[in-house]
Parts: sequence; C-alpha cells; structure tokens
Amino acid sequence: HIIIDTHCHLDNDAYLSDIDGVIVNAKESGVKAFLIPGADFDTLPRAIELAEKYSEVFFAVGTHPYDIDKYDEAIIEKYVNHPKCVAIGECGLDYYRLPEDEDEKIENVKRQKEVFISQINLAKKYKKPLIIHIREASNDSREILIKENAKEVGGVLHCFNASSHLLPLAEHNFYFGIGGVLTFKNAKKLVEVLPKIPKE
Repeated sequence: HIIIDTHCHLDNDAYLSDIDGVIVNAKESGVKAFLIPGADFDTLPRAIELAEKYSEVFFAVGTHPYDIDKYDEAIIEKYVNHPKCVAIGECGLDYYRLPEDEDEKIENVKRQKEVFISQINLAKKYKKPLIIHIREASNDSREILIKENAKEVGGVLHCFNASSHLLPLAEHNFYFGIGGVLTFKNAKKLVEVLPKIPKE
C-alpha cells in the first residue's frame, strides 16, 4: 500500500521553521506523497515553492468558501497547468459563518455558489479532480455537483461531515474523506453513516 496525505496545509506559517523535518518524519512513517490544497491565493506561492523543491509534494489551486472575496479565475488558469498541480480546490460551500444581516446572508450564499460553480467548470475544462469542502450546506452542494456534472472529473469530499444527503455522490465519481474526527466520542453520526459508503 502507498500512503498519500491528500490534504495537508504545508504552506501554513506553522511549518515555516521546520518543513524539512516535517516531511522527513512523515516519509519515515510511510507517507510517500503530500498534496497541499489551495485555500486562498495568498499562500499559493509558498505551496508552489514547496512542490518545486520536494519531489513528493504536489499542490491544488482553488479558493475556500471563506476566501471568495479574493477569487480570481485568471489566477487558477495561470497555475492549473503547472506540472505539480494535480487538482482544483479546496472549493465548495460553507454556511457555518454566514453574516447575520439577511440581505448580506443571501448575497454571500449567492456568491459562494457562483465561485463554486466557476471552479467546477475550470476542473472540467482542465480535466483535474476536485477537492470539495462542505459545511452545513449538504443539499445545495449535492445539487450543484450533480447539476454541473462534476462526475466528469470526480474528486474527494474532504473531511466528510456524515450527512446522508451527500451519499448519492458516491455514484458521481466522488470519494469520501474520513479523518481523525471518526475517533471522537461525539462522532456517532459518522460511525452510523460510514457503513453506507461503498468500500471502494
């Protein structure tokens, strides 16, 4: 078996002081490759720098729902064909921190959907899989992924939130990311849903 960490933010400032040590330790523990997801464009140069320095490190380019104000298709198009860029994302919908004001809330949700759809279309255009982030937005996320025919490229539902509403995406070329949350005492819902996910 080959172990690949498909979602590690090695471009985060927390790793600045000892990135060599982090990578060496992981490799010694059996991790053969690392994928840095794109969350915002500010950290993208660091992700590219690491991918160019280490043969085992790859990156994705995309915009997290919290960073939609900075979204720019042109930046994704600039880096998507880099030889170490292997995916689009992380992108998706996150309704956890919506504005209090009703009009602002409606506008934020509308913009999140636009940015999400834009990234799905770019993934299809460049034939790259998607890294999907979904938080308290399962129904809208599922509808968009199916309507926009994201199954063309597929991808992973990063940190799967145990929503049964997302299970149909198994038939749309999506994998389910099951993280350490599964071991938490309050992960009852995830433990119940897990057997319903196809093993493959």
